[in-house]
Amino acid sequence: MAKKITGKAAASDASKVLRDGRTSVIGKTAAGSALSQREKSGKRK
Repeated sequence: MAKKITGKAAASDASKVLRDGRTSVIGKTAAGSALSQREKSGKRK
């Protein structure tokens, strides 16, 4: 199975959704799921 990674633009939008106080629980769940698939920044081993 291929490794799924969320793109930078999608991760940025998901972050905005999580910070917005008007977002529904379903929207926050989807945004959190997208961010959990984002590759961590920083040095790789």
